[in-house]
Amino acid sequence: MQLSSASQDQLQQWAQELEQQYAGIREQGLKLDLTRGKPSADQLDLANALDGDLGGDYRAPDGTDVRNYGGLDGLPDMKAFAAELFGVPAGEVLIGGNSSLTLMYQQIQFAWTFGVGKDGKAWKDEGTVRFLCPVPGYDRHFAVTEEFGIEMIPVPLTENGPDMDVVEKLIAEDKSIRGMWCVPKYSNPTGCIYSDETVDRIAALGKIAAPNFRVMWDNAYAVHDLDEALPLANIREACEKHGTLNSVVQFASTSKVTFAGAGVAFMAASQENLARFKQHLGIASIGPDKVNQLRHLRLLKDAGALRAHMKQHAELLRPRFDAVLEALDTAFGDSDIAEWTRPRGGYFVSFNSRPGLAGEIVRLAKEAGVVLTPAGATFPYGKDEQDRNIRIAPSFPSLDNIRAAMEVFVVCVKLASVRQALAS
Repeated sequence: MQLSSASQDQLQQWAQELEQQYAGIREQGLKLDLTRGKPSADQLDLANALDGDLGGDYRAPDGTDVRNYGGLDGLPDMKAFAAELFGVPAGEVLIGGNSSLTLMYQQIQFAWTFGVGKDGKAWKDEGTVRFLCPVPGYDRHFAVTEEFGIEMIPVPLTENGPDMDVVEKLIAEDKSIRGMWCVPKYSNPTGCIYSDETVDRIAALGKIAAPNFRVMWDNAYAVHDLDEALPLANIREACEKHGTLNSVVQFASTSKVTFAGAGVAFMAASQENLARFKQHLGIASIGPDKVNQLRHLRLLKDAGALRAHMKQHAELLRPRFDAVLEALDTAFGDSDIAEWTRPRGGYFVSFNSRPGLAGEIVRLAKEAGVVLTPAGATFPYGKDEQDRNIRIAPSFPSLDNIRAAMEVFVVCVKLASVRQALAS
């Protein structure tokens, strides 16, 4: 289907056929959902051993009774586990509750209210505060930023990460910029991995940014490979080289490794950043859930056990991604209607329609019984200026439901595209 070279008669014929297909789909009364990147029940079952893993023994390897108060920054062995994942010293790790998003929110909240580092001024007292947001990106990052009235500046996301020429220019010219969101491996939603050069240039930002500038390094998909494990450059090593250790705060969790609602969250930062963070966290909390930390230590044990566990996840996820990509390749492989990413890990496929159609495609799909992530969700304030990006999340539905949903999606994309071509 090449719309740019199609005649009016051909467009009219396609429109008539697609209208009939769409009407038939609506009569089926489907109820399918491709919205959020949740693990499937089969993936969650992989960690069911968490339920009985303690066997009445509540002593951590260092002798800590995990049932009691204390340990604001987590069990030493869990910190060592996370340190290996991050590639940082264990003394630069803090273990949180089940959600890394909560740690990110607290980092922004504490920076906004009290400042960062030893003597950093509270962001709220600095007038206008801005954040750089690579797009398309993660809607919850944008929601956290908007919650505090921080202005968001979209930055193009390339196949190698944020467009660093744009990032460096903005930071050099605008001293109100206080941070940037990053999902460096299998970025949400495009699935790109930041190149070594991009990681190095991000680490160097601390030399040109304000002293209380912080990169929010959300490495949510660090071990979520669909095939072979692909490398990501170590941001801490790059920061150490540039003398900018305070400029980056890292986050990750086991939310898509074990139980999504009962995992363990990790934060890695310089000693100076951690000291300031714990100063305020210690007022808000007596300590995290150490029982859950011990459960995870006994299930995952070490990096080798984690890799083996994640291979089981990949076996469940790969057919789902294949079903999405097969549907898109079959429908649009030789067309000028759309483009999409082919991620090698993570949880999403990023789809771009012709400009001006994402909202209409989402509306058509919903009326046909398929719920998609709202158009614009992958941009700050929900505003995709080109109205073309749609995030597809294939992890949660069954394989049959994914195939059925993609059949509907393809018809909706074609119908919206042909209608637009006829109207132009």
